[in-house]
Amino acid sequence: MTHPHIEIRPYPVYVAESKDPYQFHYLIEIENLGPGPVQLLHRRWLITDANGKMQEVAGPGVVGEQPVIAEGETYRYQSGVPLTTPLGVMEGSYTLQDGSGQQFEAPIAPFTLAIPNIIN
Repeated sequence: MTHPHIEIRPYPVYVAESKDPYQFHYLIEIENLGPGPVQLLHRRWLITDANGKMQEVAGPGVVGEQPVIAEGETYRYQSGVPLTTPLGVMEGSYTLQDGSGQQFEAPIAPFTLAIPNIIN
């Protein structure tokens, strides 16, 4: 089951000064448009590099938290991912739970990880 009242916005950034050749950071905003609070329980990411190699990352919560997001509030967190290529794509989903205990999936639309000027 998906939930129409959750909006997820990713903001990826290439980290040029990293020791990893293709290190990316990303800020994620999860906005709860209501009704009622939701709790983020689980994450699942699919990360694909330019060679088509896919990696799955899944686990409880995000950055060590399982936040409760009140109606009308936005939760923000930052994380990162190294790639072996200068271009990749991330997508996935969050499992959330509403105030009645009903769990649902909130899809994370694919977004591009790219070093500057690689895409015209």
